[in-house]
Amino acid sequence: MAQSDSHVRIGRAAEMLGVTVDTIRRWADDDRLRTVRSDGGQRLVPIEEVTRLIGERRRASTDRPIVAQSARNRFAGIVTRIEKDRVAAVVEILAGPHRLVSLMTAEAVDDLQLRIGDEAIAVVKATNVVVEVPSGRESR
Repeated sequence: MAQSDSHVRIGRAAEMLGVTVDTIRRWADDDRLRTVRSDGGQRLVPIEEVTRLIGERRRASTDRPIVAQSARNRFAGIVTRIEKDRVAAVVEILAGPHRLVSLMTAEAVDDLQLRIGDEAIAVVKATNVVVEVPSGRESR
């Protein structure tokens, strides 16, 4: 398989997880981390595996304080796409099997210093108003 946006080399996975390449290899050998081989034989790590481990490590960690929030839908993941123009930006985060897309200002992307491959948390706080009209209403 050729390397794609859905996989990273083991060196990049190690960097994202804050561990050594040897640790990544050991986790793969111990079946803690799933890897695949590229067409050239290099070990690649699916992004979903990296986000899963980041989430596990975050839940186990007590040294990273998180600001209290009322939002319950928090998805730890990896930034996989940024499309930005002068005013607006689209940021995609892959959090395990979930792909979340956020529309934000280009200034927010700059302020957060977001880059593809960065660890990020998508906080989803959705309010939704559905507008309906009664059936049988006459057209105007």
